[in-house]
Amino acid sequence: MNIEELRNYCLSLPGVTEDFPFDEVTLVFKVGGKMFLLTGLDGDFSINVKCDPERAIQLREQYAAVRPGYHMSKKHWNTVDIDGSVADSLIVDWINHSYELVFGALPKRIRDSIHVS
Repeated sequence: MNIEELRNYCLSLPGVTEDFPFDEVTLVFKVGGKMFLLTGLDGDFSINVKCDPERAIQLREQYAAVRPGYHMSKKHWNTVDIDGSVADSLIVDWINHSYELVFGALPKRIRDSIHVS
C-alpha cells in the first residue's frame, strides 16, 4: 500500500473528509468530524489508527510493525509501519476497525446523516 492507495481507500468510506489540522505534513482522515486515521507525509510511511484496547495489545505483540500510537493515547491508538511486513488486507481491516470505532461513537444524529451502505 502506498499513500495514494491509502488516501483513495479512506476517502471511499462513507462520510470521510481529509485535512491538515496540525501542520502541512500530517494528513488526517475524519468521519463526522472525528479522527480515525492520520499519517505523516514526510519520513517513513506509517499510520495511526484507533483500536480496541485489548486488540491493540494483541496486535503489538503479534506484529513488529505495530506499536503504541505515536503522540496519541497509547491505550486506544496504534502506529503501524507500512513497510511491507503486514499484508495490505490486514491494514485495510485495521483501517475499517478504526473507522467503525469512531463512527459508532458519534452522536446518533451525525451517524444518521452519514449514509453507510
